[in-house]
Amino acid sequence: MTLGKQGYRPPWPRAAAEAASWQTQQIGKLLRQAEVLVISPAAHAAVMAAAATLEPADVSTLDRDQDILVPTGLLVLPEPVVVVNRTGSLSDTRAFGWQFVTQHQILPTAQYPGVRVTTFIDRDGPVQPPGWQQAVAQACASGNPLPPLMPDGMYGMRGDACLAEESSEMLADLSERHRQMQRALTQASQWRSEPVAEIGEWGGGHVEDPYDDFVGRYMFAFWRLIAQGVTAVGPSQAGSARAAATGGDGSGPQDPDVRVVRLAAPSPRPSDAAGEAKRVYHHRWPVRMHKVRQWYPSRQEHRVIWRGPYIKGPADAPLMVGEKAYLVGS
Repeated sequence: MTLGKQGYRPPWPRAAAEAASWQTQQIGKLLRQAEVLVISPAAHAAVMAAAATLEPADVSTLDRDQDILVPTGLLVLPEPVVVVNRTGSLSDTRAFGWQFVTQHQILPTAQYPGVRVTTFIDRDGPVQPPGWQQAVAQACASGNPLPPLMPDGMYGMRGDACLAEESSEMLADLSERHRQMQRALTQASQWRSEPVAEIGEWGGGHVEDPYDDFVGRYMFAFWRLIAQGVTAVGPSQAGSARAAATGGDGSGPQDPDVRVVRLAAPSPRPSDAAGEAKRVYHHRWPVRMHKVRQWYPSRQEHRVIWRGPYIKGPADAPLMVGEKAYLVGS
C-alpha cells in the first residue's frame, strides 16, 4: 500500500533493496526534471500559518490539475523546519519535492491520480545526533561527501479531489477517525519513543506532528496559496543573499533556473468591497477552508466549491496565528 501510493506499479517488490533502488531512481528523476523554487521567509510563514488551520481530511480535497501549477518541483525553505515525529525523534526538513504519479492500491482497478512528495533534510541543519555526524564524517573521508539536501521520506497524496463533494460534517468525522487511527499507531510505537532533544540555538521552535500529516498539510497549503494568487513567483537575484549579508543593494544576474516564491499583496474580494470596505485591519491571519456558492456566468449557475486556506489582511501587517502574532517581511 505504501509503495502503491508512491506510484510503484504492481507487482511490488519482495525485498527492501529493490524498493530502495526504485526510490533512488525516482529521486534522481525528480532532481533532474524539477523546477526549482525558493520560498521567501514571509511566504513560508504564510504557508505555515495556513497549514496549521487544515484538518486531516481537508488534504483529500486536493485537485492536482487545478491546485498544482507546477507538476514537478523542488521547493527549498528559507530555514529548516524541525519536526517532532510520533516517537519523539526529530527531523529538520529543508526542502520538498513533488511529482505527478498514478497511485496503485490493492485492487487492480484502484488507480488514482496522485502526487508523490519527497522530503529532504538539511545535512548541516540543527538536528545533529551522534550517529548522523559519524555518517557525514565517514562519507567525507571516503571521498563521497553527502549532498547538502538528503532525501528523508516519500509520501503519496491523492490528487483527484476525492472528498471535494463531501459535506463539512463528513470531513470533520473523517478527520477525527484519522486522528484515532494515528493515536493508536503512536501507542503501538511507544516502545521506541525517545525524548525530544535540544537543538542548539535554532529559535524557530518545534512542529509537533503526532498525526503524521504535516508534510501533506504544508504542501496542500503551499499549492493552494500559489493557485489562489496569495503568493507571487518571480525570477531570483543571484546576488540577493550575498547583498543581505554585506549590506549591498542585491543587484546581480538573474538565475534562470531558480524562481522565488514571495508573499503577494492581497487582492480585494467582492465581499471586502461590498460589506467590509470601512474596516481597517492591523494584522494578517489565515482563513480556514470553507464552502462557498460560486457563480459561473458561462453556465449561468451556482456551484458549491471549497475556498481557502488563504491569508487575509494588509500585506505589510504582522501575521497572526491563533493567539500569537509573527512580524514578517515580504
